[in-house]
Amino acid sequence: MNTKIKPTITLQSNTIVQKPVYSVLFTISFTHLLNDMMQSVIPAIYPLMKENFGFSFTQIGMITFTFQLTASLLQPFVGFYTDRRPRPFSLARGMGFTLLGLVALSLASSFYLILLSVSLIGIGSSVFHPESSRVAYLASGGKKGLAQSIFQLGGNAGGAIGPLLAALIVMPYGQFYINWFTLVAILAILVLVKIGKWYQQHLDIRKAGSNIISIKDIPLISKKKKIISLSILLALMFSKFFYMASVTSYFTFFLINKFNVSMQQSQLYLFAFLAAVAAGTLIGGPLGDRFGRKSIIWVSILGVAPFTLLLPYVGLLWTIILAVIIGVVISSAFSAILVYATDIVPGKVGLVAGLFFGLAFGMGGVGSALLGWLADKTSIEYIFKICAFLPLIGILTGFLPNLKFESKKGI
Repeated sequence: MNTKIKPTITLQSNTIVQKPVYSVLFTISFTHLLNDMMQSVIPAIYPLMKENFGFSFTQIGMITFTFQLTASLLQPFVGFYTDRRPRPFSLARGMGFTLLGLVALSLASSFYLILLSVSLIGIGSSVFHPESSRVAYLASGGKKGLAQSIFQLGGNAGGAIGPLLAALIVMPYGQFYINWFTLVAILAILVLVKIGKWYQQHLDIRKAGSNIISIKDIPLISKKKKIISLSILLALMFSKFFYMASVTSYFTFFLINKFNVSMQQSQLYLFAFLAAVAAGTLIGGPLGDRFGRKSIIWVSILGVAPFTLLLPYVGLLWTIILAVIIGVVISSAFSAILVYATDIVPGKVGLVAGLFFGLAFGMGGVGSALLGWLADKTSIEYIFKICAFLPLIGILTGFLPNLKFESKKGI
C-alpha cells in the first residue's frame, strides 16, 4: 500500500490534498465490498427463513427493521465523535461485531435470536461506514466524487455478490453454512488493521503540521439555505432507499409469486439488479465531478420514475430488463448526494457520512417493516405498484442551490 506523502502538503477542508491515493481507495472499497457482502446475506436468506420458521412478511420486515435500526441510529453519533477524535482502528473493532453476528445468525433457532444476531451485524455496520467514508475522503486528493464512487462501488458490488453466494452456499445446504462468511469477516479485520495504520500515519503527519497551507472552501449560501438543502437531500435519500428496500427485501418474493420462478432463480435475478446498482454507483461520482452534482441527482432520482412505474405491469423478461435499468439509474445519485452534503457542511465528513448512511439504513429498515406489513394485508405486487411513485419526490431537486465557494487561507 502506498503511504508516501510529500513533505510539503496542502490541506483542503481538513483533508490532505494530493493526487488520489488509489491503493488506499481500492483497499477501503474492497473492505466495503466484504462488509456489504456479509450484510446482504440477511435479506438473501429470507425465503429460507420463511420456509424453515414459517415467518410472516411482517416478521421478515421486522428482521430488516432491527438490522437497519442498529445500523442507522449509531452512525451519526459515531461520525460526530470521530470528527473530533478520529479512531483509526475502530474499523477493525467494528468488524468484530459483524463476525459475532454471523456466527450467532448461523446458530439462531428462534425469531428473537435472529433479531439479536442481525443487530450485532448492524452495530458493526454503524462503526464501519462513517470512518471508512472518511478514509475515502482523506485519500481522494480533491476528487471527492470519484473517491466516493470507488468506495461505494465496493459496497454495492458486495451487496450484489452476497445474494449470489447465499444462493450457492446457504440456500442448498442450510442456515448453518452462513458460517462460511465468518472467513470473510476475519479477512476484513486483517485488511482494516492495515488501513488503520495508514489512517494513523496520515493523522500523525497532519499533527506534525510542518510547512502546511490551510485552505477551506466555504459555500456561499446562508445557514437557512444550508438547512433547507440538507432537508431536501434527506427527502431524496428517503425516496431512493425506501424504493430500494422494496426491491432488496421483496423482489425475490415478487418474482416467485408472479412468475413462479424458483428460489435460486429469484436470487440470480436479484443479483442482476444489485450488479446494476454497483455499476450505477461507479458512474455517478465521476459524472457528478464533471457535470455537477445537482444534474446527476436530477437524472438519477426523477429520471428513474418512468421505469419504476412500468415495472409492475410487464412480463418476466422486461421485469428483469427494467430492474437493471432502475438499478443503474437510481444508484448513481448516492455519491453525488453525499459529496453535495459535505460541500454544504465542510469539515464534518464523519457526521455527514454517518447521517446519510444512517438514513439510508434507517429508511431501508422502516420501509421493509412497513412494506412487509402492507404485503401481508394486500399482496407483494401491490407494494411494487405503490413504491413506483416514490421517485417523483425527485422534483424537489429543483430547489437545491447551485453551489459557489470562496477559499480562505492561513498557515
